[in-house]
Amino acid sequence: MSTQQRRYGALAGIAAAAVAIGSAELVAVLTGARSAPLVAVGGVVVDLVPEPLKQFAIDVFGVHDKTALLVGTGVLLAGFAALIGVRTLRVPLVGYAGIALFGLVGAIAALTRPGAGAGAVLPSLVGAALAAGVLRRLRAVLVPAPWPDAPLVESTVPSLTGAREVAEREGAAGREGAAEREGAAERRESVEDRGAAERRELADREDFAEGRRRFLTGVGVTLGAAALSGFGGRWIATRRGVSDARAAVTLPAPASPAPPVPAGADLSLAQLAPYTTPNSQFYRIDTALVVPQVDPGTWQLRIHGRVRNPITLNYADLLARPLIERDITLACVSNEVGGDLIGNARWLGVPLKDLLDEAGPLDDADQVVGRSADGWTCGTPTALMRDGRDAMLAVGMNGEPLPVQHGFPVRVVVPGLYGYVSACKWVVELELTRFSDFDAYWVPRGWSPEGPIKTQSRIDTPRSRNRLTPGPVTVAGVAWAQHRGIKQVEVQVDGGPWEQATLAPSASVDTWVQWSWQWQATEGDHTLRVRATDATGETQPSQPRPVAPDGATGWHTLQLTVR
Repeated sequence: MSTQQRRYGALAGIAAAAVAIGSAELVAVLTGARSAPLVAVGGVVVDLVPEPLKQFAIDVFGVHDKTALLVGTGVLLAGFAALIGVRTLRVPLVGYAGIALFGLVGAIAALTRPGAGAGAVLPSLVGAALAAGVLRRLRAVLVPAPWPDAPLVESTVPSLTGAREVAEREGAAGREGAAEREGAAERRESVEDRGAAERRELADREDFAEGRRRFLTGVGVTLGAAALSGFGGRWIATRRGVSDARAAVTLPAPASPAPPVPAGADLSLAQLAPYTTPNSQFYRIDTALVVPQVDPGTWQLRIHGRVRNPITLNYADLLARPLIERDITLACVSNEVGGDLIGNARWLGVPLKDLLDEAGPLDDADQVVGRSADGWTCGTPTALMRDGRDAMLAVGMNGEPLPVQHGFPVRVVVPGLYGYVSACKWVVELELTRFSDFDAYWVPRGWSPEGPIKTQSRIDTPRSRNRLTPGPVTVAGVAWAQHRGIKQVEVQVDGGPWEQATLAPSASVDTWVQWSWQWQATEGDHTLRVRATDATGETQPSQPRPVAPDGATGWHTLQLTVR
C-alpha cells in the first residue's frame, strides 16, 4: 500500500468518525445531551481518571478543563478513526469492527450516566451505523482506482514467430529482403504496442484523477454534513434549553436584604480582583461536561432520608418563601496558593436552616447529601447548615436569576466550606443521612469528607511580568477566611521583617477582603510574600501543601525585578 493510499484511507476514517459524532449530536437532541457519545465517554473519563491527573488538568487549564477534555477526546478519536480507515482498505471487516466497537463503547458510556434510559444508546448506535455506511462508500471509490506509483503497464515483447516463418520460405536468395521486412514489422509492432500502452496509461491516470476527485468531493461533502448535523444538533439543544425560562423569571425582593457594600471595600486598582465578581467572570469547576438544562416549571426538591417530615418543594413554593440576600465568597478546594478559583457574589435564597428544621432531622443525621440533576453528590455536615450561618438554597446571583452554568434554577451556598462539600448546583435532592453510611462523589477519590475553607491570601498587583521602576509601588491583593473573617495581612520583602498591610472594609466575615501596602521599591531582583491571620488569631501556615485532600496551604510568593 502506497503512502498516498494510506493518507486517503486515514482521511476516509476521519470523515466516517465525523459523521458518527455529528449525527449522534443530532439524535441526542431527542435523547438528551449527555447521551451523545463524545460527552458520555468524556463523563466516564472524568469519573475514572486518577485524581492527580484531574488536578493536573485543573492546574493547567483552569475553568477550561472540560473543553480541554472534549478536545483531547476528539483528537484521540480522530487518531483511532484514521487507523480504522487505513486498515479498511486491506481488510474491510477490521474497519467495520472498529466502528462497531466505537458505537458499543459510546452506548455503554451513555447508559452509565445517572438517570439514563434505554434511549441513551441511540446516538451512539445511529452514529456508528451511518459511519459504517460512509466508510464503505468511500472505500468503494478508493480501492478500484489505479495509483500512479504502482506499475501501470507491463513491458511488451514483440512476437517474432511470423517473421521467422516468412524468412524460411523466402530462401537464401531473399534473406536480405526478408530481414528488412522483418525489421519493419517489428518496428511497426513496437510503435503500436507503445502507443497502446501510453493510451492505457493515460486512461488509467485519468481514471485515477477522476476517482481522486470523487473521493475528495465525497470527503468534503461528508465533513460538511457532519459539521452541519453536529453544530445543528447543539444549536437545537441550546434553543430547547432553559435560557428563555430563566429570562422569564422575576425574583421577589428579599425579606432580609444584604447590607450595602461598605464604601472603600473595592480599591479599584488595576489587576486587583473586584470586590464583587461579575457573573461572567465567576469561576466554574464541576464535573458536568454539558450544562444541565433544568426547567424551573418542572423542577422539584425532595428533602428526605433520616427526617421526621419529608418535604417536596417546587420552584414557585421556593420563591414564595421569605428570601435572604447575602454577600458570600465561594472557593474551590482545587485552588492552588495564589490561584483564581475563588469569587465573591451577592446571593439570594431561602435559608436552609428553616427548611431543615421543618423536615426535622433525626438526631444521628449528621450529613446532608445534595444531589444534582446530573447525579453528582456532595456531603455537608448537618450542623453547619443549622448553626446560624447564611447557608441557603440560592435562586439569585448578583441581582439576577442564577446563570444556567452556575446552577439555575437552584443551587446550595454554604459560607465557610469548600464547594466540593457544599455547593451543589442544579440541586434536586437533599438527603439526610450519616457520614458513616454514605460517601459523596469526591470522598472515595481521596478527598476529605469535610472541607472547611483555610485562611488564605494572594498578591494580585504587581505581577511578575510587570515592568517596575524604583520608587513607591502599591502592593495589593485579597485575603479570605470565610465565616471567620480576616484580622490582619502582612507582606514580606526579601526575607525581611513582616510589614502590616491596610485592610479595606468588607461586607461580612463571609467575604474576602482587599488589602494594600506601600512598598518603596529599590533596583534589583526581589521576593515578595504575603500571609493572613484570621479573626480567631490563626495565621496561615508557611509550609506548602497540595490541594488534596482538603485544600492547599503556604504563602503566596512573587519574584519581581525593579529596573
